[in-house]
This record gives sequence, structure tokens and C-alpha cells, in this order.
Amino acid sequence: MNLISPLLKTRFTMLAAAAMLCAKAAPMASAEPVEVNAIAAMVNGRVITVNQVNFLLAPVYGQLAAQYPRRGPQFEAELKEARENILQELIDREIILDEFKQAGTEIRQHFVDEEVKRQIRELYNNDEAQFREELRENRLTMEGFRQMTRDRMIVQAMRSQQFTDAPPPLPEEVRSEYERTRHELRDTTQDEIDFEKIFIPARDHQNLAATPDSQLELAEQVAEQIRGGADFAELARAHSRDAAAAEGGLQEGVSRLDLAPEFSAIIFDAPVGELVGPLRDPAGFTIVRTLELHPGPVPAFETVREQVEERVRRKKTSAQYERWIESRRQRAMIEIRR
Repeated sequence: MNLISPLLKTRFTMLAAAAMLCAKAAPMASAEPVEVNAIAAMVNGRVITVNQVNFLLAPVYGQLAAQYPRRGPQFEAELKEARENILQELIDREIILDEFKQAGTEIRQHFVDEEVKRQIRELYNNDEAQFREELRENRLTMEGFRQMTRDRMIVQAMRSQQFTDAPPPLPEEVRSEYERTRHELRDTTQDEIDFEKIFIPARDHQNLAATPDSQLELAEQVAEQIRGGADFAELARAHSRDAAAAEGGLQEGVSRLDLAPEFSAIIFDAPVGELVGPLRDPAGFTIVRTLELHPGPVPAFETVREQVEERVRRKKTSAQYERWIESRRQRAMIEIRR
């Protein structure tokens, strides 16, 4: 399963455009200077920090770390691609802001606050505590996040203004786009799922000789047995160490919000019936087979008409935009630090 699905890429792009400013760290007593926030890139003299990139990378990193317990080349390749996508998005944002700095475009605080809430809801399963912890770990501030969210929204508005001569979306195009993407527009916090699960702890109190490495090997063996046709429920009763083991690992009506964000993004995007895992977290290894997805309610067409129209407009101007932004990249002073 490719972790970065089209839907995840869409969310990832929206997040990547919304970075934040770094908080000032207290100086440390040392004979040598300590770099607390290295520079990832400079665009026309303005800095993009490593902390900004790392914060935006965190949700994708968590999912990749869960999906690839042994890391390896595929993990490294997908992580590198995600990092490069984020950095390019931030570079393009700075180019566009510089291009239109005299435009005087402003975004009302109410809309910024709503966008911040949306990102916490969709990327952190509405867990504001986890979101703020991620900010803290990367020495980033909530106010800085709001400011950079505002910048992203200004960029969106400026991009729309740049292509005002483009043909307007036709009603049939808008309706067709709605029918194609309406499930992506739903409130994902109301999603529920039925699945079978086997949890193998990294440390097994029933087997004191077990180590995290041996438990991972066991989880991989169990997953291979299931893929080979073995009965999931029997293996759950034999190996799983959670409350659902006695029922063969069956769990029904589990809310997306009850799962860790890095797990929910993988499990909910997996095709029904597909075996996922073993997935890794600090506690151990999880094998899941999805049975049925109960999506949250799809929004009515009229409530999202403007959003869908913007999607159509972006598609119709994408080639024009790429030519335009590439010409600005060539003119900009860009320095990427490795």
C-alpha cells in the first residue's frame, strides 16, 4: 500500500502551505554557539527554517514510521520525497508573497481561525494537545502558526487574482467535480470503521525472553500466515494481547478519533479486506484487516459549492500556473541548504 495516497497528498499539500514561525529559545551557556533552528532555505533573503519543515513533516513521518517498522530504502525514499515536497511548497509560498507584497491582500482573523481548526481536526484527529506538543517539540509557536496560515490563505487569494482571465467553471463541471470528490469533503471526524486486529506488544509479560526485535519477527510471521490463508480469528486468540483477542480481534464501530492519527490515516485509506501491517508504535506491533468503512456524512452540494468551484478553477489554470511559477522561480534568489 502506498502511504501517500491522492487524498493524503491533498491534505499534505494544504498543511505544507501552512507553516509557522519559530519561538525564541533561551541562550545556553557554552563555549561554542548552538544552532537551535537551522536554515533549510533562503528565498530573496527570507529564511525558511528546518523547524518549519520538520513540523510539517511530522504527520507523514509518523505514518511512515508506523508503516515501515524496519525503516529501510522505501521508508527513506518516501520520507525524502515528502521533505522535498514540503520545502518546495514553502519556497513557492515565499516567491508568491514577494511577487504580490504590494497587493495589500488581507484575510479576516475569523477565516484564519477556522482554517487552523480544520487542520487540527483533519491532521491530528482533533487532538489539540498532540498538535501543541508537536509545536513545542519543534520550538514553534501557535501565533506563528496562525501567521503562516494567514500567509498561505493570502497566497491562495493572490493566485486566484492572477488568473482572473481564465474561463469560469461551468455548472456541469462543478457538479461533476462534486460527485467525484464529495467523499473527500466529508467531516472525517465522524468516520467509523469495523476491523479485525492483532496486537503483539514490544514487551510481552507472558514471555519475559521476548525482545522488541523478536516480537516484530513474530508479528511479521503472523501477517504472512494470514496472507497465506490462515484464520485471522484463531491467530488473534493465540497471539493478540488486547481486550478484543477473545473475540478473535473483532472491533466494530471504531471512531477515527479513537485511533492514533498516524494509524487512522493508514487504516481508513486501506481498501476494505486488505491486510495492513504490522504497524509499529512505541507499545508494539499491530496487524489490521479492514471489514467495513462507515464514512462521515457527505456535505450537501450547496454548502461546498464555492470550495468545489475553486477546485475546478485550479484544475483549469494548473498548466498556466505552473508556467507562471516556474518563471518566478528562475528569477528568484533561492538558496537551499543541505
